[in-house]
Amino acid sequence: MKTTLVKESDIKHGWVLVDASEKVLGRLAVKIANVLRGRDKVVYDPHMDTGDFVVVINARKVRLTGKKDEKKIYKSFSGYRGGLKEVKASVVRERKPERMIRDAVRGMLPKNRLMRKVFGRLKVYPDAEHPHAAQKPRPASF
Repeated sequence: MKTTLVKESDIKHGWVLVDASEKVLGRLAVKIANVLRGRDKVVYDPHMDTGDFVVVINARKVRLTGKKDEKKIYKSFSGYRGGLKEVKASVVRERKPERMIRDAVRGMLPKNRLMRKVFGRLKVYPDAEHPHAAQKPRPASF
């Protein structure tokens, strides 16, 4: 039996719709990262971009376990002295709920050039409306 090598031109990137309401953030991020990388496909190859586009809706309703709403802190650094900003997860959920999912998924992707290409296919929206209806995303089975 021969090993099948897939060409870049043969890869078809589909669209997947994920509803994040009442799903635990970390467990959801693992599944999203696997779909983005193409780990759920038969033709997966670590150095090839075989994944699908992922549209996440209802990011505002994602669930955190334990007391993480008050204890988890998101940090950003401007590069200047005194430029470290720290924000609790409850505040991030109100202001930019997409950031919670984007940061969790980014942490679960490999840190290389392929990650930048793969991460660009993640689309996160705080509510149920999204502008990707024309692509006919299939609902995720997880």
